[in-house]
Amino acid sequence: MSQQTNVERLFEALITGNRDSARRVVRDASETTPNPRVLLTELFWPTHELIEKLHRADQVDQIAYHLGTRLLRVLVDQTSAMLAPPVAKTKSVFAACGPSQGEELAAQIAVDLLESSGFEVTFTGGGVPGDEILAQVQQRQPDYLVLFASAASDLPDIRMIIDRIKEIGACNRTKIVVGGGVFARAEGLAEEIGAGMSATSPMELVEMLSTQTLQARFRAAAPSKTATSKPAAKRRAA
Repeated sequence: MSQQTNVERLFEALITGNRDSARRVVRDASETTPNPRVLLTELFWPTHELIEKLHRADQVDQIAYHLGTRLLRVLVDQTSAMLAPPVAKTKSVFAACGPSQGEELAAQIAVDLLESSGFEVTFTGGGVPGDEILAQVQQRQPDYLVLFASAASDLPDIRMIIDRIKEIGACNRTKIVVGGGVFARAEGLAEEIGAGMSATSPMELVEMLSTQTLQARFRAAAPSKTATSKPAAKRRAA
């Protein structure tokens, strides 16, 4: 059965609150794709995006949205528990998101994948005031601050956090990353509010931060120009 067919079957089961049918779709998909990471990225994420898209277009009413999002959250929890643990954890991530169910679900998929990829993750969930997030970032000094938003109403808090971090200058090593639907729909918005990086999906986020981490390791392992130039200088002097 194709991926698109499974997405459509899962969507119908979720918005009607049919838990048995939803689990059946996941079992069917697992038979051909037993990897939990693939289920998260190729089944749950596209289904989540479909629910969000139709809800924004008023093609899914509020009760169907709640039924679908809450049931999908359960399936994500169960599947994420099967992700292989990383061999070691390297960079730290502090993540927060907007208050809606959809934002929390998208952020959860992302942080679960990040943790499985070797990041030390702390996730607040949604609805935490910006000043409290800022205080935690100053205290923890994470390598990455990841902020998810799907609505324009989330932007003032995100902008405040970014501006205050830059003004205070107390988190110089922390890179700021934003993601979520509002940034995917508005090109250039991430740069406009001062974020260093942006991602449109959990998969893109994991790939981007993993690449950054690998590049940092290579830079740390590479001999410096000063160190490599000394022997040559000695040979010239001889």
